Amino acid sequence: MVRHMFSNLLLLWSISQNLYVTGLAHDEPKEQSWKNQNLYSVPLDLDVRLRRLDLSNNFIKQLHTLALPYLEQLDLSSNQLGLISEGAFEDLDRLEELNLSRNALNNDVGSNGKALRSISRLKSLDISMNDLSDDAAELYLRNKSSLDQLKMTGNALTRLSHNLFKESKGLRAITIDNNQISVIEQGTFEPLSHLEMLNLARNNLAHICDFKLYQIKYLNLSQNSVEFFVTHEDDHLYRLEILDLSHNKLLYFPIVPKINNLRYLHLQNNLVGALNSEATMVSEANALYSEIMSEKTVRKNYLHSNWRRMPLIYLDLSYNHFRSFPLETLSRLTSLETLNFSFNCLQNITWNIRNDDVSGFRRQLFFPSLKYLNLQSNGLAYISPLFLNALTQIETLNLQDNSVQPCASIDQSPQEIDLNTSCVVIGQLRTLKHLNLKENNIKMLHPNTFLKISLVSLNLAGNSHMVVREDAFEGVQKTLQSLIVSEINMTSSDLSLPCMPALAQLNISNNHLDVMPSSLSCSPLREIDIRNNHFVSLNNSFILALSVRLNLMYISGNHFNCCDSRWLIIAHELKMKLPDVNDTVCYTSGINIAMTEYLKKPSGYCLFHTKAQEVHFGTMAIIVLFVTVLSTVLIILTRKVCCTQRSFIV
Repeated sequence: MVRHMFSNLLLLWSISQNLYVTGLAHDEPKEQSWKNQNLYSVPLDLDVRLRRLDLSNNFIKQLHTLALPYLEQLDLSSNQLGLISEGAFEDLDRLEELNLSRNALNNDVGSNGKALRSISRLKSLDISMNDLSDDAAELYLRNKSSLDQLKMTGNALTRLSHNLFKESKGLRAITIDNNQISVIEQGTFEPLSHLEMLNLARNNLAHICDFKLYQIKYLNLSQNSVEFFVTHEDDHLYRLEILDLSHNKLLYFPIVPKINNLRYLHLQNNLVGALNSEATMVSEANALYSEIMSEKTVRKNYLHSNWRRMPLIYLDLSYNHFRSFPLETLSRLTSLETLNFSFNCLQNITWNIRNDDVSGFRRQLFFPSLKYLNLQSNGLAYISPLFLNALTQIETLNLQDNSVQPCASIDQSPQEIDLNTSCVVIGQLRTLKHLNLKENNIKMLHPNTFLKISLVSLNLAGNSHMVVREDAFEGVQKTLQSLIVSEINMTSSDLSLPCMPALAQLNISNNHLDVMPSSLSCSPLREIDIRNNHFVSLNNSFILALSVRLNLMYISGNHFNCCDSRWLIIAHELKMKLPDVNDTVCYTSGINIAMTEYLKKPSGYCLFHTKAQEVHFGTMAIIVLFVTVLSTVLIILTRKVCCTQRSFIV
């Protein structure tokens, strides 16, 4: 027993000693914030047990010795720090995270560099927004073998040399965006074997001639002046998964590594497609590759060869200059699930592909994995049925802001469909779930337009002259969960909706409706938008029928009658959400009342209205009675006068 007690005492003594050594004898790890305190110097009475210290957003200009042996995180960002004493960090043996962004470290570079050199265990360093030159940055990164993350955003770097990271080879993430970098020397990033994330956005890079960073997973080169991106074809495995080349001056698709893991490619806001045709673009890209690699002749199609191996699932080509859809190039991306092709210059998507070399017949290409296709704002009027037939797994199609006219559904096989039809045969897309046809100037929504498509959401807004034929929603009435038919200039007689037992969201705003479609009572609506119509009232029983699920309703911009608003009281009592009720008014014979005021005392306003009507009726009755009596008296007097005159004549 004594031995057992002794072992327990020994254990307690060991724990207490350990706590004492780490500076945590009685308290938990401490954190202190002096953020936004208008400080001009570091407070003198800081607790030596501090683990985290925030001194950001003050006016500190100089930093002297900090006696904080347990400090792990220090934030001095957004001060006026220009001078750091050489021994300022000597006692910070445990410091791992240091934020010095938004200061004036371009001053006293020698002293500051020596101070930073004394921190040997630093893992994260932020020296952004300090107007640092190339030499200053190199000096500040000396003796940083433990550094894992580095941020140098918004400085004045123009050239990255092979000496910059020679003492920081453990770096995993580097952010050097928003500088003036135009040159990157060979050997700058290649030795950083652990580097996974590199952000060089918003610089002045013009060419990526021979990409060789095998280790990187994420590379951001957006908002530079990059004209081409070329990788030498070799058998190395590149770990690159995300490549952002958006907002550059690319004329061609990038020639990516032969063996790669690329899954996300951002090419939006470039000049891709500005050349006359896809064939021209591909041949010039291959010629450029041969020129850069000093090959005398173009031996193969490097672009297509490498794209065929690319496991890409996301591609953004929006805001480019395509006048034709690059069918052959994109069809090689057999894993592609999402394609954003919005805001280009397409007017037609035709099936301009080479015939089969052996049979001579027209080849059929497929997009076997494509689920989301965005073609918004292209001016599209024609889409080849053969292209639609290639979208074998499409679920979401965005055709907003085009000139697409949907065809009436025709039960034909792809081989029987008329390829010269000017309308779009949406009925071919049997896997389609979500369709956006907003602002297409659709003239007619034919019967059975969506037959055999199990649509979940449909947007028809902004087709201001569209005529909706009876049975237009045939085929989707059982699956449709969201329907938008706003801004179509419809009256209640124009809107004929079938019973939709799955409909949960309905937007009929900005029309000329005055009566809710009775068929909606069988829909499990959760959200409805009736703004900017001609509604005077809503049916009480309709609101009660929907109240089981309906919890959100937009109502402003109508002509509601205050004294026929029992429906509103019901909605209010059922705690239905009316987000725009503060912007809604109702009307009586003489005044307009904010709905919020009306809801406070609805009976009062309508009682006043009733009394006013009663007073008005009473006044009218008295006037009518007075006129009647006066008329009777005048008639009697007239007769007496006439009788007297006759007697006198006799």
